[in-house]
Amino acid sequence: MRRREFITLLGGAAAVWPLAARAQQPAMPVIGLLDTGGVDSNTGFLRPFREGLGEAGYFEGRNVAIEYRWAEGQYDRLPELAADLVRRKVSVIAIPSSTPASVAAKNATAVIPIIFGVGDDPIRLGLVTSLDRPGGNATGINFITAELGAKRLELLHELVPTASRIAVLANPADQTRTTSNIRDVEAAARAIGLQIHVFNASTQNELWDQRCGRTTSCGRLHWSGSEGRQAC
Repeated sequence: MRRREFITLLGGAAAVWPLAARAQQPAMPVIGLLDTGGVDSNTGFLRPFREGLGEAGYFEGRNVAIEYRWAEGQYDRLPELAADLVRRKVSVIAIPSSTPASVAAKNATAVIPIIFGVGDDPIRLGLVTSLDRPGGNATGINFITAELGAKRLELLHELVPTASRIAVLANPADQTRTTSNIRDVEAAARAIGLQIHVFNASTQNELWDQRCGRTTSCGRLHWSGSEGRQAC
């Protein structure tokens, strides 16, 4: 997480709060924080997030309030959680690192400023119209992790050159990210003569079941974020 860049963007959005919403906002501005995970999985982010706000002059409970909305891994809850923040009339919606949550927020409002952190192309996702001039109400950081899928496959092939079949563990609950990632990996696999087999896992138990079920015939295992690539 590029904390400083994210907080800088959030501070920029704060500058427009009095202009965009003075008539409808409470005296204290409210940040709506939306994420696909839960509070336990975000403890590593929340502390530096609050510290970054402090560096920008904002302190929770003193001159800014934060409304937290956690999907707890239930992606289908994101549209309603985003809509709830809109009804709450928050000043800005912050999505530190979640493509599905960013898309849900963008679909929920075209007015409230949105600060996102995504690993996929924000133009392809419909979050912005261009990287130089985002337009609309959303801006943020692209971590460019989705584009690394093909490169990771090439590296895996170099590590296990005898492998001809690659198992890709994908999260079916995250259709936006999964569809684009699988498409890129399949194209890269065809280019180097490999076969791709996709296995779905949207929970830790399902992920473990897929891992245990495949490792008996596979000598190498490579994990990357919410996806795994397994050489057989």
